[in-house]
Amino acid sequence: MGKGIAEGAINRPLLTWMLMIGCLLGGLWGFASMGRLEDPAFTIKTAVVFTEYPGASAEQVATEVSEPLESAIQQMSEIKFVTSSNKPGVSRITVEIESTYDGTELPQIWDKLRNRVNDAQGTLPSGAGPSRVNDNFGDVYGIFYAVTAPGFTDAERHDMSEFLRRELLTVTGVADVAVAGLPEERIFVEPDTAVITNLGLPPGAIVQAIADSNAVTDAGSVSQMGQEIRIDAPEGSGTVDDIRGLTIGVAGEVIEITDFARVYRGRVADPNMLIRFDGEEAFTLGVSGKDGENIVDVGRAVDAKLDALQSDIPIGVTLHPIYQQHVVVDEASSSFLVNLAMSVGIVVLVLALFMGWRAAVVVGSTLLLTVVGTLFFMALADLQMQRISLGALIIAMGMLVDNAIVVAEGMQGDMEQGKTSREAATDVAGKTQIPLLGATVIGIMAFAGIGLSPDATGEFLFSLFAVIGISLLLSWVLAITATPLLAHYVFRQGSGEDTDPYGGPVFRAYGAVLRAALRLRWLVVAALLAITVVCYWGFGQVKQQFFPDSNTPLFYVHYKLPQGASINATAADMAVLEDWLEARDDVVSVATFVGGGATRFMLTYAPEEALPTYGHLVIRTETLEDIPPLRADLEIFGRNALPEGEFRTERLAFGPGGGAPIAARFSGSDPDVLRALAEEAAGIMRASTDQLQDLRTDWRERELVLRPDYSEERAQTAGVNRADLATALQTATDGSRAGVYREEDRLIPIIVRMPGAAEPGAAHLIDQIVYSEAAGDFIPVEQIINGFDYGVEDTLYQRRDRVPTITVEAGVPAGVNASAVFTELRGPIEAMDLPDGYSLEWGGEYESSTEAQQSLGGQLPVSLLIMVVISILLFGKLRQPLIVWLLVPMAVNGVALGLLGTGLPFSFTALLGLLSLSGMLIKNGIVLVEEIDLTRADGVPFREAIVQASTSRLRPVVLAAGTTILGMIPLLWDAFFASMAVTIMGGLGFASILTLIAAPVFYSLMFPKADKEARQAAAS
Repeated sequence: MGKGIAEGAINRPLLTWMLMIGCLLGGLWGFASMGRLEDPAFTIKTAVVFTEYPGASAEQVATEVSEPLESAIQQMSEIKFVTSSNKPGVSRITVEIESTYDGTELPQIWDKLRNRVNDAQGTLPSGAGPSRVNDNFGDVYGIFYAVTAPGFTDAERHDMSEFLRRELLTVTGVADVAVAGLPEERIFVEPDTAVITNLGLPPGAIVQAIADSNAVTDAGSVSQMGQEIRIDAPEGSGTVDDIRGLTIGVAGEVIEITDFARVYRGRVADPNMLIRFDGEEAFTLGVSGKDGENIVDVGRAVDAKLDALQSDIPIGVTLHPIYQQHVVVDEASSSFLVNLAMSVGIVVLVLALFMGWRAAVVVGSTLLLTVVGTLFFMALADLQMQRISLGALIIAMGMLVDNAIVVAEGMQGDMEQGKTSREAATDVAGKTQIPLLGATVIGIMAFAGIGLSPDATGEFLFSLFAVIGISLLLSWVLAITATPLLAHYVFRQGSGEDTDPYGGPVFRAYGAVLRAALRLRWLVVAALLAITVVCYWGFGQVKQQFFPDSNTPLFYVHYKLPQGASINATAADMAVLEDWLEARDDVVSVATFVGGGATRFMLTYAPEEALPTYGHLVIRTETLEDIPPLRADLEIFGRNALPEGEFRTERLAFGPGGGAPIAARFSGSDPDVLRALAEEAAGIMRASTDQLQDLRTDWRERELVLRPDYSEERAQTAGVNRADLATALQTATDGSRAGVYREEDRLIPIIVRMPGAAEPGAAHLIDQIVYSEAAGDFIPVEQIINGFDYGVEDTLYQRRDRVPTITVEAGVPAGVNASAVFTELRGPIEAMDLPDGYSLEWGGEYESSTEAQQSLGGQLPVSLLIMVVISILLFGKLRQPLIVWLLVPMAVNGVALGLLGTGLPFSFTALLGLLSLSGMLIKNGIVLVEEIDLTRADGVPFREAIVQASTSRLRPVVLAAGTTILGMIPLLWDAFFASMAVTIMGGLGFASILTLIAAPVFYSLMFPKADKEARQAAAS
């Protein structure tokens, strides 16, 4: 088969040229047409269920609302786990789906979830619900702007946001536009207490009158001459003045609201969220692209639309980019092309120096065709150009070069000996095609466990496996078709007078070293074992990192005040940080979010839960190098200037983030016991290591609560129940909602509240009045209560799988390895004596990495088995593949030396580099062992066969390793690929020694009888 294909590629050049031109033109088309994304399209399998239960404590919300809903939700077989965050009046249930379900199955699962939640509504207490299911939790709004409009009214800001949103939704490729941070307005109605008391006008009557005046009601229809004509209901209040002019009948008289109440429009004192950009009040616009769209094209279309709208946007309104995914992706693609061009250039230059310009042209052309052909097939398979798929091309580079080098080097040597190109192609193909194919498939299978995993890992990394599979198979096809044809055109046939193509000084020196190694083979094995043991120990000292830090010049600040603080207090503290950052020359912009996180603008960004005590900064610097010193200075300033809050900074990572590096979860039934366990664990952590920062729990602090001491007897006598008292206190503080005010498409709540409701403190509450329907009169609050008492209670009540769960969380200083810190404190924490019914689970980075390792561990054995079987089938024997596989564990040696020497961590990308390295090492080993077998079959004595075959493989092994190592140099300055580049460079350098020295030595040890017979024959 091999002879036919290689010789046929030369005899039928038209077909081969069609293949090459097809790869070239198809690659150009694929590059121009394929989608571009920042990260692989990946489904976040999370939904959130919100349920309001006004007036309930956090514990009541947990037991009366979250419990029945969680019980219903947990009956779904697709559920991985359910957590709930319970706050006074609000239940927030987070539903995580098993990662084995892909994105196409989620819509049906979310429908099932909605049905479960809807069915459970009947079990909720009166006043709770209805529940809302948000399954758009994972949508990414990668084109993210802050909009400032100084001097504009709140209504004008709302109009501008609606205008921009409406216009951007018309852009081709835009899926949604999310708006956040707009001013929250209300229409306030504040009746004069003395006047309504004299009139005997209960606040409930005011609320009802306002609600009725603006309600949308069906007025029916009439039939006329066979036509149904709908009757419009009378329109309600259209302006604030209309609300002031509303009338209410009291004791036979009709009075206007303005006679006894102040009506005005204003902002909410404590809004849900505040957003600023560079210290100026702002709102945000997030634009998401449709699935499968090229985000670069979508981003450019959005930019063009905004440019076209400039004439319609009032002067003073400015759009500030916080994050522009299309710019990031475009820069990443351009950078990749530069790195790829540099890598190919380095390969060609090295080949030209050591094999001559003719070999450089042949191998370089084949490599270029392989890369562009891969882009063609990627486009056909609808694989987008993103971080993982681009990385796959770089990872495969070493194996792509190797196939072409083996064929080109073999043909060049044969043709120098006087063979024709057809004879050389036939000879080389006959010896190497099947081993190369087997080794190529083995190299692909090294990544199959990751790419074909049925869970989230497989979904995220499928493009890695697909691109490596496409590129390696295409490289094999081109190596036995395009490479022979190009060699036929470029290589020159020698006279055949040269006696030995491997007679040069380098080959002779290598032969001498190898002969010495074969004589001292047991000493060589002992030395290899000793080096391996030392390197494995050194590898244990390498820092571990799941995902590297991003090369986007952004980082975050997270800030939390003690539970119970107002959003305005949090905003004031954030202003301190903004002022400090404004004075820094290395800061480009600062986006401030108070009350919650930003809209998800990256796939790997996880917004924090909305809390008035939470403040968040997104800080952009000029360059990546500006971040470490700025972050260090900000850490010092923030912790000193804001000691009452929890202050921490966080680098933007390439992979999933947002959680604490160290997290211990304690579960049980009693909140007091859980808090005691958390406090004990925190003390143990402090005593175990000094490398912790921001030790905290997710239940936060308990809050003060004001409780009226309700006098049952006096209240019943007065005809006032608990609900009447609660309504009166609500009207005296937050106010009661009395319908909505319609302003075009906006619905502004109308709030009835007593004068002084916004005043600080609770002294005015005792002077409030309650209307008694039974008495038909107002009753002072002090007559139906014995006073107010202060208490403390949990206002953040966390549950996991229906069990109260408190998590002790901690960060680590910048540059400190979280896994090393975890190792220090794991033992003491696990030694804690837990009460019966209470349990401990580890979260944080340990949980994430463990789940990832379990995912890989579940798939890699199958891939490994397939790789072993293929290697056995290639040789049809057992000892030869055993020789090859003995080399693989030693590949770690060079990796450990490289990472320790550079100080880089062993990250997820380094793991991919290690898999690639294993593939290259196995390929070299297979071809070498096959060559030794063929040389022995020609009748060459055993040891001489080993030396001759190994010498013939010296140049392709060294050149493939050298070109790959040098080709990785441009990636050393890329944050995402740096550790992978060092892994491949260091590992491949050592792997070359393993291939050229260790493999021959192992071969001689595997065939002691043949070695002994050969030596006896030589002696006789």
